[in-house]
Amino acid sequence: MGTIARLEPAAGGMRAAVEAPGLGFEDVAIGDSIAVNGVCLTVVSRQASRFEVELSAETLRCTVGFERSGEVNLEKALRLSDRLGGHLVSGHVDGVGEVTRIEAVGDSRVVAVRAPTELGRYIARKGSITVNGVSLTVNAANGAEFEVNLIPHTLQATNLKHLRGGARVNLEVDLLARYLERLAAASGPAL
Repeated sequence: MGTIARLEPAAGGMRAAVEAPGLGFEDVAIGDSIAVNGVCLTVVSRQASRFEVELSAETLRCTVGFERSGEVNLEKALRLSDRLGGHLVSGHVDGVGEVTRIEAVGDSRVVAVRAPTELGRYIARKGSITVNGVSLTVNAANGAEFEVNLIPHTLQATNLKHLRGGARVNLEVDLLARYLERLAAASGPAL
């Protein structure tokens, strides 16, 4: 995790400085991508424990989490030689959802989210979804509403611990589901 330390308007968008002392910058160069709350952004400046990114007007229109300073989830881009421990995530936000319910279940929390209607077809029980950049398993799905379980480790290691009812979150649906839909549409009724 990191913290948005500064936000300032810049050429039709915004520039953000992110303080990230635990990220490790030895392998980060200008031009590399870092996902910030699930949004793939390009590093335009970096110091010992801070980096800066520029957000276009389109990025600001399609995402949430850049309205004010605060804690953000961070993830460096995957190298092809890295171990894959979750589902494939591109950092291209598909839509913004709204938290409709949070329920404590032991040390975990069940979080219900209402996604935009058009994303419902990509959300399947036991499938994957990304909420603010955190890869999660869908426990239940009904149309565009779904539930995920946040285990204690996820709560400790991410900003999802701060979610409340009505919170808006960045969503990325399963990459493979999008490609399968596109292939099926291109193939026509023969599939």
